[in-house]
Amino acid sequence: MSEDQGAKQRDSDGPGSLDAGRERWRASTRANAVSRSPERQIAFKTTSGVEIQDLYTPADVALLDEDRDLGRPGEYPYTRGVQPTMYRGRLWTMRQYAGFSTAEDTNRRFRYLLEQGQTGLSVAFDLPTQMGYDCDAPEAEGEVGRVGVPVSSLADMEVLLDGLPLGTVSTSMTINASAAVLLAMYVAAAEKQGVARDKVSGTTQNDILKEYIARGTYIYPPRPSMRLVTDIFEFCAKELPRWNTISISGYHMREAGATAAQELAFTLADGIAYVEAALSRGLDIDDFADRLSFFFASWSELFEEVAKFRAARRMWARIVRDRFGATNPRSMACRFHVQTAGSSLTAQSIDNNVVRTTVQALAAVLGGAQSLHTNSRDEALALPTEEAARLALRTQQILAFESGVTETPDPLAGSYYVESLTNGLEAAANDYLAQIEALGGTLAAIEAGYQQRQIQESSYQVQRAIENGSKVVVGVNRFRDEETSTPALQRIDPEGEARQVARVRQVRAERDPAAWAATLRRLEGCARGQENLLPPMIEAVKAYATVGEICDRLREVWGEHRELITV
Repeated sequence: MSEDQGAKQRDSDGPGSLDAGRERWRASTRANAVSRSPERQIAFKTTSGVEIQDLYTPADVALLDEDRDLGRPGEYPYTRGVQPTMYRGRLWTMRQYAGFSTAEDTNRRFRYLLEQGQTGLSVAFDLPTQMGYDCDAPEAEGEVGRVGVPVSSLADMEVLLDGLPLGTVSTSMTINASAAVLLAMYVAAAEKQGVARDKVSGTTQNDILKEYIARGTYIYPPRPSMRLVTDIFEFCAKELPRWNTISISGYHMREAGATAAQELAFTLADGIAYVEAALSRGLDIDDFADRLSFFFASWSELFEEVAKFRAARRMWARIVRDRFGATNPRSMACRFHVQTAGSSLTAQSIDNNVVRTTVQALAAVLGGAQSLHTNSRDEALALPTEEAARLALRTQQILAFESGVTETPDPLAGSYYVESLTNGLEAAANDYLAQIEALGGTLAAIEAGYQQRQIQESSYQVQRAIENGSKVVVGVNRFRDEETSTPALQRIDPEGEARQVARVRQVRAERDPAAWAATLRRLEGCARGQENLLPPMIEAVKAYATVGEICDRLREVWGEHRELITV
């Protein structure tokens, strides 16, 4: 029989015949092998509970419709990628996350990473800045510059961005509750450099809903916080056409313990809530949807992660087109940044973390990420050293230029296993979305604690599995190294906080008090009304109003959110 005749025969047999062939294999070849060497006594499931079969065949994808379910790269439903040529045309943006000590120190790290081949900036802000406090506030003491760069005023932002090519490099800013203030400072600093607003490119994370679900760095109650989010949507649609107005983040939910299916569902549920808020403002879906982006984690279970990224694109395309009526193909494209899994890194035997990060980065690339941050080997111990950050960047560069995985779009498409996992994860995520809808939508579900409880339960189950040994963590609960050493760690300059405090106090002493007061009065008035808050914020930061002063005015108007503790 020729190959063509064989293919026709297999087609005529249909899925049932293909299943019969698998059952014959199970009863004979597999059964004989298992009788001689039994399979490992574990549950063969993904982290999301999707059962992994002993063999995948064409029967598992018999109902897959190429046009409906896959499309082609750059076409609806974008399962195979958002760009027609993917990495054949342009590699992902290599965006190493950085921020520590002072604006000067972080600026030097950015310059170093750009010299080493990084292609985008990613700013980590310290906890006081994230929470809307100046570096000399009592609440900030001891936290200034510890987990990111402190930015209290436009003066700090100017130092942070000094000499960086803002007209050609994009900047991602991980900031949420105070995102509007930091975006206002970025715009003001770019204008001082002579960069027009239509040339400014980057992303504000700006995803406040996941703070209530998994992270906790919120300031205001959910509903006024959503107003700030939509103010950014509206302002950027008119003024910053190259700015991604939000990075809807599943990463932090995954880091808190969510499964891949929960990360997928809860992230898209948040995306639905943001779209609904923007539509209620009067914006048209095609005016802003193409500037929405996503932020996912990548863990070490390679095939599940690839399937998750593919499912995310397909689900979002269908949601935006079918639920919200978008007609612009760009509105339907789910573009996303990926960070490797920080909480998977271990303080024991830290060289193992290089291997973990490489597998996770490979999953992101095979899954079609638009930008990627690879964690450094020493991050379970401290913020990364320059050497560790360079090695993490080299990991991306080796994948890009040596591995061959960039040569064709979506290289795992058509895999019986990967296509089945993609379908399974989509089905599991849709079940969660249906439960959220039944509770009244994302905000209502958050207020009821639904997502929080689901994540807590998943986290508990994983921790239990690690403790009883059913989940192996190399170097921690099995295969421990007898001898380990701690490398030199990144140390935060103990005098950095004092320098930051001195600068913000100098700013207050030297600014025009009348102009400063007038801009804050206008901001407060707009907050009490319905006017978009970005224009008065930009005026305020140009008058050198500080992050804390601006956030305090909004606290006076809206109050602060306090998590409801139930016993």
